[in-house]
Amino acid sequence: MEPGDWEALEVAAEAVSRNAYEPHSGLHVGAALRGRGGRVYRGCNVENASLGLTICAERAALFHAIAEGEREFDGLVIYTPDREPLSPCGACRQVLIELAPDLHIISIGRGGKRAEFELRELLPHAFGLPPRSRGEQENAR
Repeated sequence: MEPGDWEALEVAAEAVSRNAYEPHSGLHVGAALRGRGGRVYRGCNVENASLGLTICAERAALFHAIAEGEREFDGLVIYTPDREPLSPCGACRQVLIELAPDLHIISIGRGGKRAEFELRELLPHAFGLPPRSRGEQENAR
């Protein structure tokens, strides 16, 4: 990706973080995920009193992309004005690695502090199912 592509993701992640529903943590998080074709998919955290039902910004963006038919990704930006740069939680790491194992992630936190991660480094021994044959994949659709 070009530097301008990353800047566009940063702007999108910051903007969508304002839509977060965060009555329990007070943590606004936005994520912007770029598909291989250049389209940007945004997501924010949506909390619930039953915290296990909360959805993180990263998974919200990924699920939006999947719902739109995207299957390949170039980069992810996570933004929060509330804390230091965040890395994806364990659930997000596991979900992301299935579809984007080579994903590069930039996280931006309070005061513009930045951190960069490679998804494979964050989850080096990811759980995965054995690959299905092409026939099984076609029958599952």
